[in-house]
Amino acid sequence: MQQAGGLHQFIGWPHPMLTDSGGYQVYSLSGMRKITEEGVTFQSHIDGSRHFFTPENIMDIQRTIGADIIMAFDECPPYPCEYQYAKTSMLLTHRWLKRCCDRFDATQGLYGYEQTLFPIVQGSTYDDLRRQSAETIASLEREGNAIGGVSVGEPAEDMYRIADNVCQILPKDKPRYLMGVGTPVNILECIALGIDMFDCVLPSRNARHGMIYTSEGIINMKNAKWKDDFTPLDTHQVASSSSQYSKAYLHHLFRCEELLGMQIATLQNLSFYLWLVNEARTHILNDTFASWKQNMIVKLDRRL
Repeated sequence: MQQAGGLHQFIGWPHPMLTDSGGYQVYSLSGMRKITEEGVTFQSHIDGSRHFFTPENIMDIQRTIGADIIMAFDECPPYPCEYQYAKTSMLLTHRWLKRCCDRFDATQGLYGYEQTLFPIVQGSTYDDLRRQSAETIASLEREGNAIGGVSVGEPAEDMYRIADNVCQILPKDKPRYLMGVGTPVNILECIALGIDMFDCVLPSRNARHGMIYTSEGIINMKNAKWKDDFTPLDTHQVASSSSQYSKAYLHHLFRCEELLGMQIATLQNLSFYLWLVNEARTHILNDTFASWKQNMIVKLDRRL
C-alpha cells in the first residue's frame, strides 16, 4: 500500500475515504481471539495465521493505508451482554483510545495530507455507560466522533435510544458517525436524532441476493411477479442510470444467475442511498425534513 502511495492512488479514488480499526472484525471472530490489556491476538479465518493488534500498530496500519478518516481501536461488546462485561469493555476501549491518540498525535500522514482520528463511543445498551463513554469521547475534542456497538442484533428501538442519548452529549458542530447502520428507514430516523455519517454493507450485500431498494419500497427481484414487468426499477429516482433498467430484465438476470444482475442491483442500491441522503439534506435545508421523513419511512419499509 505504501509503495502505491496509499489507498487513494492504489484504487484510483480521489475522494474522501474512511477506514475502520479492526475492532468489529475482532468482535466477529469471537471464537478465534484473545483480548488482553495490550491488545488482541486472533487467528485468521482465511488461512489460520495468527495476528496481534494493538492500538499503536492499528494507528500505524491506518497511516499506511492513508484514509482521510481513521478509527480508534475499540472492543465491540456482543448483544446481549451483562452490565459488568459492557462496563469493563468500555473502560478498556477508553484506555486503548488514549494509546491511539498518543500514537496518532506522535506520527504524521505519509502522503502529504492530514488524516483525522475519530474516537468511538461504546457501552452496549446501558444508558449510563453510553453517557459516560460519550462524555469521555467528547472531552478529547477530536475533529469528529463515532458511535459503535450498534447494529449487532439489538432491536431498532434500542439503537434509536442510544443514538438519541449520545447525540445529546457529543458536540453538535462536529460530525457524528453511527457505525454499521443501516436500512433506509434506520438512516432517516437517525438523521432526525442528529447523526451525520453512516456506513453499512447492507445495500451491496442485499443487492447480491436480489433485494432492491427504491423510493417506493423494497423489491425482491427473484420473485416471479416481476417477470413481465417492463417498468423501470425506480421511476422516481432520476439520479441513477441503473434505475432505468426494467424489472423484467433484472429478474431475468437473477434467474439466469448472470453476474451482471448483481452488478446492476448493487449500482441501483448504492445510487438509491446517495439519492436518499441528498434528498434528506435538501429537506433539512428547506426545514421540511420532519414531514418528508414521516411520509418516506412508510414507503421505504414496505415490500412491493
